[in-house]
Amino acid sequence: MVTVDWMTEEVMKVVPNAKVEVSDLHGTGDHFHVRVICETYEGIRPLQRQKPILNHFKSYIASNTVHALDLKCMTPKQALDSGKTAFDPHGQEQGFFGVHIRRPKGE
Repeated sequence: MVTVDWMTEEVMKVVPNAKVEVSDLHGTGDHFHVRVICETYEGIRPLQRQKPILNHFKSYIASNTVHALDLKCMTPKQALDSGKTAFDPHGQEQGFFGVHIRRPKGE
């Protein structure tokens, strides 16, 4: 089972100067919300912020070690302004059901 500490360490390998906040959404070690807060994200589009981290986790996601990764990469100001950012694809909050897509093996 993957731990919050392991997830934090893995993200820090990609963005060592960031503040990383990780929560295990279900307590099962496979669904995570990760906030990466870094000053160097200023002026960088959200997908470009996420891409290096997603590439790092690609093999863990493909092997289903990490089943869901809710990744938010933001500047310190965005983090202050954002409030709660977690999204659980299996959760139900205020009547909203998340969207969760399973890809067939081999895609």
